[in-house]
Amino acid sequence: MVTSRDTGRWIMPKGWTMNGKKPWAAAEIEALEEAGALGYIGHETIGHYTYKKKLGKGQSITCAVDVYPMVVERLKANWKERAERKRKWFSAKGAAKRVSEPELAELLNSLAKKPAKQPVIREFLKAS
Repeated sequence: MVTSRDTGRWIMPKGWTMNGKKPWAAAEIEALEEAGALGYIGHETIGHYTYKKKLGKGQSITCAVDVYPMVVERLKANWKERAERKRKWFSAKGAAKRVSEPELAELLNSLAKKPAKQPVIREFLKAS
């Protein structure tokens, strides 16, 4: 998990879609930029959630996030957003307790309960 740049709350690395990039490739780039994480990323989502992104002047928009699994093979000591964020490992259950988004907490809690029983995770782990 990493902290958000604006409020310091715990979040999963995420970002906007990128022109010319598959969604999982964009997720891989965001994991590297926001958390310094390198590894193998799955091409199928393991879930979705929505959150309110705060804009200037009290405005916000609802954003939909697709979550892709990643096996982290290495964490870089220096990465692009290192000065702007903290990163920390949590169990899925521990991460669920720390996030603000109820749908994300539900997804994380579902991963805490026998994740290899979920078809997408099982196939991802076989391939990685």
